[in-house]
Amino acid sequence: MTEQLLARDLTEVEAVVREAAAAEILPRFRQLAAHEIAEKSGPHDLVTVADRGAEEHLTAALTALLPGSVVVGEEAVAADPSTYEAIRGDAPVWIVDPVDGTRQFVRGEAGFCTLVALAHRGELLASWTYAAALDEMAVAVRGGGARLNGEPLLAGSPAPGAELQVATSHPDFTTPEQKSSLLALRTEGIRTRPCGSAGLEYLAVAGGTLDAVAFNWELAWDHAAGLLLVEEAGGAHLTLTGEPFRVTGGNALPFTAARDAATAHRVRQLLAAGA
Repeated sequence: MTEQLLARDLTEVEAVVREAAAAEILPRFRQLAAHEIAEKSGPHDLVTVADRGAEEHLTAALTALLPGSVVVGEEAVAADPSTYEAIRGDAPVWIVDPVDGTRQFVRGEAGFCTLVALAHRGELLASWTYAAALDEMAVAVRGGGARLNGEPLLAGSPAPGAELQVATSHPDFTTPEQKSSLLALRTEGIRTRPCGSAGLEYLAVAGGTLDAVAFNWELAWDHAAGLLLVEEAGGAHLTLTGEPFRVTGGNALPFTAARDAATAHRVRQLLAAGA
């Protein structure tokens, strides 16, 4: 599968992602009517016509690029949860979040992105993070590094003794045990803040402008693209039990992704101490 991926022109996937955003997302940016926005599980879980249109566009185009592949997309799973099981199957799978940061998109803010990752039997092979309103495209290929608008992305390491900047899940949307873990990060030497678009937070870690993230949910479309981006930029990720995050699920939560292994271990230790 890796050989097949590397033999393909990866710019074709990038073009598909850009085309979906140009056709379905950007024309509706700051132009949404009230009837084009709906709630899914609650007022903090929104979907728009842009989400649905972009996912349909991506599903058709990506499966055409790689015959035999399937798509696990946020909106398709919302309509039929059983489709999520394809992520654990034998077929190559495109993991898609058409608009990550829908609340920001609805508010007319630029902090949203489109996330696409290609995985096979649980291994992430490539990913695309496209912040359409900012015209920023980050691409990662397993073993091939990470780039932002064509330039190498290197996460680096925090300066010795510097206060760590960590974006986290909001404690109000966690179980009591997960809330306790996340609150353990509120300690000397660490400054936390609620996360925005998960995809853009991962991009910030990969670029070294954010030291780590700590999240309490494992839906693959929010994390797959960003986790590979961070890995290929030199970072690391760990679950609560110290294992790397598995895109197929069953992870001990919360988990962290960080600029380097030492930072990931430090954040994980604090999360575990608060559990």
